[in-house]
Amino acid sequence: MKAVLQRVRSASVAIEGETVGEIENGLLILLGVAQGDGEREVLFLSSKIANLRIFADEQGKLNRSLLDTRGEALVVSNFTLCGDCRKGRRPSYTASAAPETANALYERLIRQLEEDGVRRTASGRFGADMQVTLVNDGPVTLVLDTAALMK
Repeated sequence: MKAVLQRVRSASVAIEGETVGEIENGLLILLGVAQGDGEREVLFLSSKIANLRIFADEQGKLNRSLLDTRGEALVVSNFTLCGDCRKGRRPSYTASAAPETANALYERLIRQLEEDGVRRTASGRFGADMQVTLVNDGPVTLVLDTAALMK
């Protein structure tokens, strides 16, 4: 699984002009599911996201987590994160999980974030053409790749 985390003051996702998910202070999470990903990656990634200390404490140091701040999470599926751009000019998406598997793991990550204590989650719609709006905070942006982190 690959996730791009952006610390936000607010974020929303719309489909055909209708807002389907929105949050205030927290994290926008763009999620790509790769072939071979499963429950192990979901559990690891959810815990990592919930507990990463990327929010400022009273002294302005990045010492607080999403759980500590009672922040919210907006999770948006994004299969292009699994794109391979090493050859040619058109990315290859053969490393992406099949849609049925990817959707199940996307939904599972959202539930796991809630089980891990994230106060509120929102999401886009798997496979839809979505427009994401955000007010970046910092900016703080991190890329998490379970293939590299779980070695």
